[in-house]
Amino acid sequence: MPFSPFQFLLFLFLVVFLVAFVQVGLLTLAFDKLGISPMAGLTLLLASLFGSAINLPVARIRADDAWSGPVPPRLRGLLRGPMAPFTGQTVIAVNVGGCIIPVLFSLHLLTHRPVDPGDLLLATAFVTFISYRFSQPVPGLGIAMPMIIPPLAAAFAALLLDGTGNAPLAYISGTLGVLLGADLLHLKDIRHLGTPLASIGGAGTFDGIFMTGIIAALLA
Repeated sequence: MPFSPFQFLLFLFLVVFLVAFVQVGLLTLAFDKLGISPMAGLTLLLASLFGSAINLPVARIRADDAWSGPVPPRLRGLLRGPMAPFTGQTVIAVNVGGCIIPVLFSLHLLTHRPVDPGDLLLATAFVTFISYRFSQPVPGLGIAMPMIIPPLAAAFAALLLDGTGNAPLAYISGTLGVLLGADLLHLKDIRHLGTPLASIGGAGTFDGIFMTGIIAALLA
């Protein structure tokens, strides 16, 4: 099997958990703040989750052989199979669920919901700084960071800059801040991790920024 039984059961639990959260209204509140229907929001989350298994290669670099052991199972993510053997090169890829879908939705929010450009710049810079400080290179894997840090930072920035609680501001700054601070600013470290694949938006225990924007919007 490409995924361990534990990963598969955890994935099924997460799907049921998300559906239940929509039914009790917590995620529905976040979707309403973002101006989308519960069905559209659930579709977005499920697309992000399934998309976390898809990495689109964009570059290949020579890398140091700094890791010889297996990646700890808890750091592989929900829909990650075993990594290919390290052969001295690292493939730089873009994760569909953790990068492409959140960025496209952020662009949608920018064109349909009012967000002050100055507030967005400041909030994104703040989340970028926090994400960079709390993320760390993990040999054999890539860049990892506790999932709860970015949404808390994004929600704090949105509430500080807009006292009414601007959910689109929290979502956009949260997702872009993670991509910039945890992934792009750490690209210089990838060469020394000895990993066959470095996925932008797909590193860490929960595949990058899957829930960052939604939690940030809920808290804002």
